[in-house]
Amino acid sequence: MTGAMPPRPRTRPLRLASYNIEWFNALFNDRGRLLEDQELSARYQITRADQLGAIAIVLTAMDADGVMIVEGPDQGSKRSTIKALESFARHFELRTRKAVHGFASDTEQEIAFLYDPDRITATHAPLGDPAPSAGAPGAPRFDTSLRADLDMDGVTEQIRFSKPPLELAVTADGKPLRLIGVHAKSKAPHGQMSQAQFIRISIENRRKQLAECQWLRRRIDAHLEAGDSLIVLGDFNDGPGLDEYEKLFGHSGVEIVLGLDGLPEHHLHDPHASMALCQRTGIAPTTARFWMVPQKRYFEALLDFIMVSPDLAARNPDWRIWHPFNDPGVMAVPELRDALLTASDHFPVTLDIDLG
Repeated sequence: MTGAMPPRPRTRPLRLASYNIEWFNALFNDRGRLLEDQELSARYQITRADQLGAIAIVLTAMDADGVMIVEGPDQGSKRSTIKALESFARHFELRTRKAVHGFASDTEQEIAFLYDPDRITATHAPLGDPAPSAGAPGAPRFDTSLRADLDMDGVTEQIRFSKPPLELAVTADGKPLRLIGVHAKSKAPHGQMSQAQFIRISIENRRKQLAECQWLRRRIDAHLEAGDSLIVLGDFNDGPGLDEYEKLFGHSGVEIVLGLDGLPEHHLHDPHASMALCQRTGIAPTTARFWMVPQKRYFEALLDFIMVSPDLAARNPDWRIWHPFNDPGVMAVPELRDALLTASDHFPVTLDIDLG
């Protein structure tokens, strides 16, 4: 495919990616067939054919062994996430041609893993006990509900993931790994509302987002205590210093998931998160680009992460954000640069790691 970078040698390190593909679901019919036509996609002034082609260019250029797809095609009585993704992979002759999906989302945005079965095996392997209908404390299974005191008033509330994290047991190059794919709750209110409503909903959404991250962190602690090699990757809709409501709660959801308040041996590692934590102002990496209507300009944010356990961090992995303007390798391939802008409002993040 044109626009792709030269393939890496077959002795390459394992490459894993996280990629939020905006409105991927709108590019398929109920049978999982591609809508490769000139009708407009859900992305502004971009046709469905152009968005599909752009996604394929990006995935081909990345040449990842496994991609955590965020905002994947819908799963329901009429639609299949796996069928749609594997149909897409066949159509564009991708090496990542096998898909795995976990618990269905309440939205039209699923978390799924698209991978090369010649390099990786992956199965859905959820942990935690199912909670009763009223929820349970601690870290119940992600498709059930958590009870937590969100506003510190002594009364617990019921929390559910609208997009349950995808827990995978993976084997790559003979090494077992645990992967958790994440799409945490968005904190941004939507629709017309008063300033007072905006503030109230913003605070409520942040509380729920933090509760999701605390729930996820408890699962991470269980993996680290068991000695698992763990990778947590996806869109956290959050980052250090991202909005003014962080001051109200003292930290971001990303800091909770990283475990920075805990023992060093329980910290997860992501260099982009570390840069953001150290540089609350000034230069910081970004993974998403949004058009802000009132300001009539683009706003960029660091929302997408690949966090690894200490044993994997000790292998000196290499992280990369495939940013169309900030990555010289991408800038040198105009077709890839343009494809990244056409495919999604997020840019993929990759991790290269030698497991040998």
